[in-house]
Formats: sequence, structure tokens, C-alpha cells
Amino acid sequence: MANFYTDNENLKFHLTHPLMEKIVRLKERNFADKDLFDYAPVDFEDTLDNYDKVLEIVGEITGNIIAENAESVDHDGPTLVNNEVHYARGTQENYDALVEAGLIGMSLPRKYGGLNFSIVPYVMAAEIVSRGDAGFSNIWGLQDCAETIHEFASEEVKDLFLPRFKNGATAAMDLTEPDAGSDLQAVQLKATYDEKNSVWKLNGVKRFITNGDADVSLVLARSEEGTSDARGLSLFVYDRRDNAMTVRRIENKLGIKGSPTCELVFTDAPAVLVGDRKLGLIKYVMSLMNSARLGVGAQSVGIAEAAYREALKYAMEREQFGKAIIQYPAIYEMLTNMKVKVDAIRTLLYETSRLVDVYKAYNIIAEERSLTSEERNDQKYYMRNADIFTPLVKLFSSEYCNQIAYDALQIHGGTGFMKDFPIERIYRDARITTIYEGTSQLQVVAAIRGVGSGAYLKVLKEWEALPIKPEFEYLKHMLVKLTDQFAKTVEKVTEMENPEVYDFHSRRLVEMAGNVIMGYLLLMDANRNDEYKHSAEVFIRLAKSENTQKVSFINSFDFKELGNYKY
Repeated sequence: MANFYTDNENLKFHLTHPLMEKIVRLKERNFADKDLFDYAPVDFEDTLDNYDKVLEIVGEITGNIIAENAESVDHDGPTLVNNEVHYARGTQENYDALVEAGLIGMSLPRKYGGLNFSIVPYVMAAEIVSRGDAGFSNIWGLQDCAETIHEFASEEVKDLFLPRFKNGATAAMDLTEPDAGSDLQAVQLKATYDEKNSVWKLNGVKRFITNGDADVSLVLARSEEGTSDARGLSLFVYDRRDNAMTVRRIENKLGIKGSPTCELVFTDAPAVLVGDRKLGLIKYVMSLMNSARLGVGAQSVGIAEAAYREALKYAMEREQFGKAIIQYPAIYEMLTNMKVKVDAIRTLLYETSRLVDVYKAYNIIAEERSLTSEERNDQKYYMRNADIFTPLVKLFSSEYCNQIAYDALQIHGGTGFMKDFPIERIYRDARITTIYEGTSQLQVVAAIRGVGSGAYLKVLKEWEALPIKPEFEYLKHMLVKLTDQFAKTVEKVTEMENPEVYDFHSRRLVEMAGNVIMGYLLLMDANRNDEYKHSAEVFIRLAKSENTQKVSFINSFDFKELGNYKY
């Protein structure tokens, strides 16, 4: 029987990172639940063993049910009947299996029926599910909405909605509108307070909503009359049982076809306010989007892993001119680069997940007691780094995912273009990852702040000071030189004192930073386990080549050349 967790030793490696002990201690509040719930862990080892066992269940369900259903789900897709979305048979079977295993709302506190999992194993589960079926991972991953309710809603709202997730409630985040895609502050769906009945009413249209017919939906709406910016938006919870929302249609998509993408019409739909008015986009949705971007990172890594494995298997079996094609340099170079890039985005994904884990654990603790000065500083450190790493995860994982899927199909040759092998579906599924939850271009806009503020450089300098095994000093030396090259290039672009030129080069600068960061992370992985030496060496050499090319372009660029690119 297939198990998508136990057959991938990289996952166990990241699950046992040294920082996990701190994360678990904070998340479990020194194991305060052990006297309240018989399934709560009693110490760190018990917690990690619990994570391991649950991930093994996720891996088994994914390998034997989700992956097996992927092709039929892609073919059948969801349907709309009498204003209700009906999942494909395989999708429903997948979801039922995960509900039965108690894996919906797994990051929620135990008092709501959750497993109180930290971000790392939750993200790991998302990667595993995505490897089996990227479209289904969207439905499963929307349990992020439950975490947003838990983090920001009142106790009354939490008690009303959160216990439903353990019983299989589905979720959606209703943000996008026909005229408000990436520019969410342009949202126009209206929220009006009905004084007579003491309830908020929603009216308007939402578009491109993943799993739009969900049981519980988070809806971004304009609650302040006369406003036109983010300050007039609030976040609401809509309960599908109120039956005041119409699913106008299910979109016909290129990929992730098992995940219903809906256009919705709200007509006097009763809703419950989350947190405070006017903070819907500024605070709550920004937090939700960061979680979603981490989710797309996990999805991208899962897709990339699936694509690499399909390519490797085919290259080993396919013979041309008397030998397996994996023996040809043109093919084994592609496969090596694919494997190395999967390792790179995976280590970036889990480094970021650990950063998020720590600061969010402090947030929960702060609701129970005042943090000490040392704890507040620690919280700020992890939050600051999580904020600058999250757009890097979304950018690099989705772009690499597409590159890897492209190369995997290329290795299959003409066969890959047919529907005889899974790579055709994987290739189509990969394409959306650079688009939704903030395009790659928007991730650059978010990440360039870390370049301009010196935040990325500060992290690189911290890592430069860390001890490394003598046999890896030559790799560290390369990274030190790449860091210096990055710093000088940023300085050069900044000294031009031309905002338009700075924006023009922003993607090159962000990618330079990301290359060095992933190089360091792979080096630190190799320092823990020699198995990662190969990936670290290949990736750092690739990073050196790519960054040198970017520096050459920037150094030879004259701001007068901008006109050549304008329309």
C-alpha cells in the first residue's frame, strides 16, 4: 500500500528540526492540556510521535484514496444542481476519509475538537495531500478559515462555528469580486446592519471563489457607507444553512478541476461580524492571505514532488537508442535540477512555517497572560522574519513548481502531452499556483520591502556567523561572496535614486535574495544530514550563475533604457 509520508524521508527530516522543541513547548503551553484531554501529549517526544502517527495516516489516505481518485475527479469535476454544488464522487470519498480520520480542523485547540497541531505538521499534511491531488488540496486546505475565526472572532462566534469542523464542515474565503481581484480594497459587496433584527445583511457578487458553496464562509464586505478604500471593509462569517446565497455558476478551469470555483450572489444574507469593524482587510484578511500563501507554498511543493517522481520513473523505464533515457546527460541534468529545486523550496517552506509557528504561539499565550520583555522581543523577531519569508515561499515555490512540471512533461516527450500519464494533469494543475492568492508579481511587491529595509541581508549575516562543519566551508564561502554581491547590487540600484528603476529591477533583487537564502538553508540542512550536501552544492552553483547574470544586467543598465520596455 502506498504511503505519501513514509516514502518521503525529507518530511521526517524537517519534522525533527531542532527548533521543533521550542515550537511544541510554546504551542502546548507546557502541556497544559494533558489533564483535560486523554489524547493530549505529555511531553515533547509524545507530541512529535503524535505528529508522526497522524502524518502517517494522512500519507496512507493520500496514497491509497486521494491519489487513486485524482484522474476520475479531474475528468468528472463538480456539478451544480438546484443551487447546490455536488463534488465529484472521488472528491467526496476523499473528504469523507479525512473527516473519519479526524483531520478537519487539525490545528484548532482541543476544546473545539481539533488536534492543536502546530503549523509545521499541518503544512506538511497539506504538502502530502497536494502531491496526491492539487485540486482536492484546495478544499482540504480551506480549514485555514477556521484558524482565522479562532484567532480573531469573539468567544461567542468561535463557539458557534468552530466545533462544526471536526464533523466535516467545509470552508471558503469569499474575497474576490468581478472588479476586485488583486486589488481587494476595491471590494464593493455591501454589509448593512439591520437595527431591527440586530443582524448584518450581505448583498453583492463574489467571483472565483474556491469551494464557494461551503458550509462556513469568510466574506470580505464594505460595512462603512461612503468609503472606497480598505478602511471601509470588515470581515463576516456566513452560514450556508441560511440559504440566502445563490451559486450562479461553477467556472470551467484549465486545472485543479476537482475544486469548485464559483460565482456567488448574496441577497440579504445574514452574517456575523468577525472581530472589529474596519479591520477586515487591514488585519484579518492579511493574516488569512499569509496563511493561504503558505498553503499555496505547500501545494506547490507537493505538485513539484509529484512531477519529479513521475519524470524520474518515466526516465528510468523509457528506452531510446538502446538505453534508458535517464543515462543521457540532457535528461539527468534536468532531473537533478528538478530534485534540487524541490529540496530548495521545501526547506524554505518549512523554515517559514517554523517562524510562523513561534510567533503565532506567542499570540495565543498573550491572550492568557502578559508576555515578558524577552518573549515580546522573541515574538517580534519571528514575526518580522515570517513576514519577509512568506512572499518568498509563494514566489519561489510556485515558479519552481511550474518549471518542474514543465520539465517533467518534456521528459515524457509526446506521451506526456497525452492523457495516458498523470503528468498532463499535474502540468495543468501547476499553472494556477503563480496566479492565485497573490500573483508572483504581487509577491515581489511584498518581498522588495525586505530588500529595501535590509531585513534579508540581516538574516543572511546572522546565518553567516553560524558554525558549519569544516567540509562545508567551501560552500559557505561561496554564499558569503553571494551575500556581498547582493548587498552591493542593492546599494547600486538604491543609489540611482529613481523609484521607477528600483521597481523595474525589484524582481531581480528579490530573486537574488531568495537564491542566497535557499542556498544557506540547504547548507544548514547538509550540516544536519550529509544527504543534503549534493542538493546544497548544486543549488548554490545554480544560484551563483543566476545571480551573476542578474548583476550583469543591472550593472549594464541605463535608466534611459526604460523607454524600450514601456507601452
